[in-house]
Amino acid sequence: MSDTHEQAPIGESLARITRRRTRVGLVAGGLGAYWPQFPGLLDQLRASARFVTGRFEDMGCDVVDAGFISDPHDAAKAAETLRVADCDIVVTFLTTYLTASMVLPIAQRTGAPVLVIDLQPTKAMDHASTDTGKWLAYCGQCPLPEIANVFRRGGIPFRSVSGHLHDDNAWARIGRWISAAAVRGVLRHGRHGLMGHLYPGMLDVSTDMTLVSTQLGGHMEVLEFDDLRVRTAAVRDDEAADRVALARKLFTLDASVDEDDLGWAARVSLGLDRLVEDFALDSVAYYHRGLEGEIHERLGAGMILGASLLTARGIPVAGEYELRTSLAMLVADTLGAGGSFTELQALNFEDGVVEMGHDGPAHLAISSRDPLLRGLGVYHGKRGYGVSVEFDVRHGPVTTFGLGQEADGTFVFVASEGEVVPGPLLEIGNTTSRVDFGFDPGEWTDAWSATGIGHHWTICTGHRAKELRATADLLGLPFRTVTQANVL
Repeated sequence: MSDTHEQAPIGESLARITRRRTRVGLVAGGLGAYWPQFPGLLDQLRASARFVTGRFEDMGCDVVDAGFISDPHDAAKAAETLRVADCDIVVTFLTTYLTASMVLPIAQRTGAPVLVIDLQPTKAMDHASTDTGKWLAYCGQCPLPEIANVFRRGGIPFRSVSGHLHDDNAWARIGRWISAAAVRGVLRHGRHGLMGHLYPGMLDVSTDMTLVSTQLGGHMEVLEFDDLRVRTAAVRDDEAADRVALARKLFTLDASVDEDDLGWAARVSLGLDRLVEDFALDSVAYYHRGLEGEIHERLGAGMILGASLLTARGIPVAGEYELRTSLAMLVADTLGAGGSFTELQALNFEDGVVEMGHDGPAHLAISSRDPLLRGLGVYHGKRGYGVSVEFDVRHGPVTTFGLGQEADGTFVFVASEGEVVPGPLLEIGNTTSRVDFGFDPGEWTDAWSATGIGHHWTICTGHRAKELRATADLLGLPFRTVTQANVL
């Protein structure tokens, strides 16, 4: 039997962290020779620029507006303003024709990736009433090939969105770049904890911490399990009781849950909260083998509840020392896609699905039902015992996503889109989901394994390949996707 209850939504019980707002630099411009020739044109274009600023603010961005430029001198001043601002992305709005010499300094000097946009006033001109001055408000796309050519010759990554001011498709594409910039900002300013040691023999999991800071940005904080031990020991009985009450509110408790194990998991959860707060961490990866029930083994075995609660709040925690996966979980969470610790579990050729999930930390906010706490007398392949999380990811579109690594150390984003479908699941304290990728599970598994992914990744809600591709682009990393079309 299970302890049934009326469960409140996860969001009402767990306060999400507040992250740094995405900083968007914006510069709009056109060719200054037009202003005296066509009175009123500049005012119209500036109004369009204000509209674009408002759209970015509506996305929750901090906009650094470097003004409207009319010549290379203005461009140089704008570039300096944006350089000092330390933006996550710089958007150059081509309101009409301008020369590449007005855009190049911005791309060269600001230290941020540049997105070039051209958004004409409406879907189409009214040709019968359009004179030269009115037409010029529609020709922002005219300099786009010029700028793309100069960027290519200058070795500058080029990305653009063309459309009109009220074009939902264009704004959706722009939104993907802004989401990617949000991830770039989180990684550049992030603090990532690594606690314990590598699971013996998992060579794919081993990650050079220096490469994280050099390729993704941010700071790596090396933690000891003793950092958790002293904070867990300081937890008061009343605090532990409150955390147990929270667990009962958020989870269905299976009859297998031992009260002492739940109480210990609650204490470790509070210790973990304090560890994250004291070191100002944005993500954590951990593992400790332990020996004969000593305190470090008990801490490692008691992590699952607290790690899952933190992950649901936006601070992903991954077991088995899986640093690249904790980072992938952070990327997914920043995109609003959840992101739960995952590996292959089995292939179901009758139903055409890949069964995947993991024991240990889980992203509670993407569960299809009340997450379950199950008591385990043994964690397979690990020392210790305690409570574990069991659920199925919300049914519907999902994306598997992880960070692979090349022979030269380069990280690579790897993704594949599928659907979580209903059906029989394991009931062993794992987060198991049945994912249909639209073709043979064995073929998918072979193609996925050949990408350079490790044996862990994150499962995200929604189809996220386009957002992840944009994110990889801003980070300067390769992107690979597995679809039926690219399977041999």
